[in-house]
Amino acid sequence: STQSTWGIFTEPFQLEITFQVRQPVKEDLEWKVIYVGSAESSSQDQELDCVMVGPVTAGENKFVLETPAPDYSKVPKSEVLGVTVLLVTCLYRGKEFARIGYYVNNDYPTLEMRDNPPADIDYTQVVRNILVAKPHVTTFSIVWDDPEPLPAADEAGPA
Repeated sequence: STQSTWGIFTEPFQLEITFQVRQPVKEDLEWKVIYVGSAESSSQDQELDCVMVGPVTAGENKFVLETPAPDYSKVPKSEVLGVTVLLVTCLYRGKEFARIGYYVNNDYPTLEMRDNPPADIDYTQVVRNILVAKPHVTTFSIVWDDPEPLPAADEAGPA
């Protein structure tokens, strides 16, 4: 979830990540936060941050991740206002196994500004509202840790 569902477009995101682990894993988990800059092309997506988290133990794990705001100069002006997506992905050994998508609505804070927007976008006035109540969660099957190798025949011991 996010620490704050509302913020100015140019302010950092604060995400509280809580996840359950059934069994400890041998390597760290990689968490990425991606801002979708355009529905038309993934080339406009911006990776806001990437962190490694570990060691990860069985049970509930939690941390807060603060990421910079998206670089608005890389977002097409026609797509700054309106609905976009913030993605949080998790990878293990370079394989994505979870993706959480949050809708984000960017708009001016007052009806007057929405009805009569400035000729040039005033990014310090654009507010974002993250719809945290309905995240879209996708999971993928991956190979986790390799099974323990069987002992060789001569290492098996007496029969």
